[in-house]
Amino acid sequence: MTIAGGIILIMLGAILTWAVEFDLAGLDINVVGIVLMLGGVAGLLFGLYRISVTRRAVGPIDEPVVRHEVYDEPEVRRTRVVDERRHYGEPPL
Repeated sequence: MTIAGGIILIMLGAILTWAVEFDLAGLDINVVGIVLMLGGVAGLLFGLYRISVTRRAVGPIDEPVVRHEVYDEPEVRRTRVVDERRHYGEPPL
């Protein structure tokens, strides 16, 4: 469970506990809300623990970054120069 999932479960449980006035036969909505909040807190703590363990395991990187050229240098493009001369007596194109 991620941190966002834990927060969503806490919010949903709080809504069911304190904002919903609904009765079902054999089901207490307040208890369901409290169970969801406890599950959200457990998921939130587990997500934070998992992030802290991952950050400690990776640690700082001491290796230098080596840059590899993926592409070769492009060839020099040759341009063709066209000399166009017009006389005033010719019709426009």
